[in-house]
Amino acid sequence: MTFRSSQTVSTIIEQSPSLKHDDIGADRNMTDDILDTTYTKKVDPKPPIKIVWRNVILMCLLHIGAFYGLFFIPAAKPITLAWATVCFMLSALGVTAGAHRLWSHRSYKAKLPLRIFLAVVNSMAFQNDIYEWARDHRVHHKFSETDADPHNATRGFFFSHIGWLLIRKHPDVIEKGKKLDLSDLKADKVVMFQRRNYKLSILVMCFILPTVIPWYFWNESFSVAFYVPCLLRYALVLNATWLVNSAAHMYGNQPYDKTINPRENPLVAIGAIGEGFHNYHHTFPFDYSSSEFGLKFNITTGFIDLMCLLGLASNCKRVSKETIMARKMRTGDGSHRSG
Repeated sequence: MTFRSSQTVSTIIEQSPSLKHDDIGADRNMTDDILDTTYTKKVDPKPPIKIVWRNVILMCLLHIGAFYGLFFIPAAKPITLAWATVCFMLSALGVTAGAHRLWSHRSYKAKLPLRIFLAVVNSMAFQNDIYEWARDHRVHHKFSETDADPHNATRGFFFSHIGWLLIRKHPDVIEKGKKLDLSDLKADKVVMFQRRNYKLSILVMCFILPTVIPWYFWNESFSVAFYVPCLLRYALVLNATWLVNSAAHMYGNQPYDKTINPRENPLVAIGAIGEGFHNYHHTFPFDYSSSEFGLKFNITTGFIDLMCLLGLASNCKRVSKETIMARKMRTGDGSHRSG
């Protein structure tokens, strides 16, 4: 299929891929993030649950440290709290505008400087490297709420929120992930550079930089700098992202497609800077805004729009109002009429 486009916005859908190293993104020509309804559950007994104790211990320590960090907030200087907020926003954008909307869904096109920036702040978020994040996210969309979904919400809130990181992946997740076409990610030098240097990048961006800057530049105490902009901020970004996998798959309405689990959850959208309009997103995963409503509760969309104005992003994919309404009428739960 083809689409009509301006410099910055395209209305669905798709052209052949164009993988220039200085300008990668929106020309999708991909279906690996579209729900595959042919998946059939295997009749074999479920594989035994194998706990990854290293992850259990690290996550416990992180959340204990983050909780402890709450008690340092009153002692923090205002500029330190502002810095923690900046680190939160940068980390979140590295996931939402970067790993999610650009690299997982190729919903817009980004020039090299923007891709470098997004890869750097993605390391600040420390949620696996872009290549692995995008691969698992495409599997999540393609096989949503099945054994091949890394954070299958039908296994409960805890599993879809954090539990999936504490045990070994279901064999179907690994099997289906290997069958995806990830050539676009492999062709992106920024993605592969981050993957090769991921441990060093997270050490610097997620832990050292958030701690050292307030300690060195405005004489914040080391304890406050470590527990607030570093550990507390990191834990908050993680949980905001995880709520998209858990709460936004369980709580809310389904105005676009009532046959799938994902829901519209404005509270999650606020915390995850625009990623809580999840029924829409799973219905139209190629939309760069991940929402029908543009900037509403959607800082990520505002950021991408700003990058378009600066000439660093373009070819943002959108769904026409006619297509959205037709889908609401055909598969929605009717809740749009009361909205």
